[in-house]
Amino acid sequence: MQDTIKKSDFVLTPYMKSNDLWATYQLLNTVVPYLLLWFLAVKVAAISIWLLAPIIILMSLFSVRCFSLMHDCGHYSLFNSKKVNRIVGFFLGVINAIPPYGWSRDHAYHHKTNGDWERYRGVADFLSTEEFAKLSLADRNSYQLLRHPLMAFPGGFFYLAIKPRLALVLGIYDLIRDVAAGLKQDNGMSAIDIIAAHKSKHWQTKTEFWDLLLNNVCVISSWIALSYLLGAGFFLSVYSLVITLSAVIFIWSFFVQHIFEGSYAHKTESWDYILGAIEGSSYLELPTILKWFTADIGYHNIHHLSERIPNYHLEACHKANIHLLSNVKTLRMGDMLNCARFILWDADSNSLVTVESLSSPQPARIEVSV
Repeated sequence: MQDTIKKSDFVLTPYMKSNDLWATYQLLNTVVPYLLLWFLAVKVAAISIWLLAPIIILMSLFSVRCFSLMHDCGHYSLFNSKKVNRIVGFFLGVINAIPPYGWSRDHAYHHKTNGDWERYRGVADFLSTEEFAKLSLADRNSYQLLRHPLMAFPGGFFYLAIKPRLALVLGIYDLIRDVAAGLKQDNGMSAIDIIAAHKSKHWQTKTEFWDLLLNNVCVISSWIALSYLLGAGFFLSVYSLVITLSAVIFIWSFFVQHIFEGSYAHKTESWDYILGAIEGSSYLELPTILKWFTADIGYHNIHHLSERIPNYHLEACHKANIHLLSNVKTLRMGDMLNCARFILWDADSNSLVTVESLSSPQPARIEVSV
């Protein structure tokens, strides 16, 4: 029955309507506490630096919720208005130092191709078993190391704090170089013409460039201002910990929503979008408090059936369609590390596999443990 299931079999439409009042309430109960926690952190640090630990954890969780709401804005589902979603999404992106427009474009491609592993290789650019077999011993070890769960810590910090800044700098450098080279060729093109014809690998459209530029201006300005007001050492230390911990949480969460034993990982030929949503996306069962901080993104199979369903309707939609979700993989927090073993795609069996499962001799792998 699961092989013939259609999107029309699901009850989705009633849950796709956004509620501006509820969205505003979510925005306020997320951003206001996050800002108040910064004020509390300043006061507590004057008493004892050790009292900061629980506050930093709470700030990280609220940062995760900011990201989750930004994610909904990127799908234009949090509010009814596309313009309001863009504005609110940009503001939430500044909090987490993410340019939301480019991120949403990449994320939309993930939704469009989920489960098609010839077109989209997952959160960590996984290799196929055939590609992995061609690597040298050193490259195999490096591949496994870079996909170890602990790499989410430096990777998360790089993803939020450095990557968007680096993209802007490298993109502008490439643009200046192309303009200089074009003018040197004396082919009749003005600098304006060259800029208009420039194709950047760091942004795809003018809108994406302006979003990246404005995000960087706002983020870096806030870093400078808060370093001046709170003290550079205090602000940068706390901020670095907060964005690193929050990035680790949403990287791990996103990872296990698609990377697990038995996940639908098909070749483009005969790939099915609905099966990609149902069998290529998990249901991550979290404690109630974590469901709130992640804005119910654990109902990821429903989210992939329709990204226009706002987070505050996901659970109800899941329950209304539970009879059609028997093939959905249910995961719990204790399963997350085991999922990290499935870092190769086997095109012959259309499945994710572990390094240990390969029949050819493999280098000693790095144990997945924390």
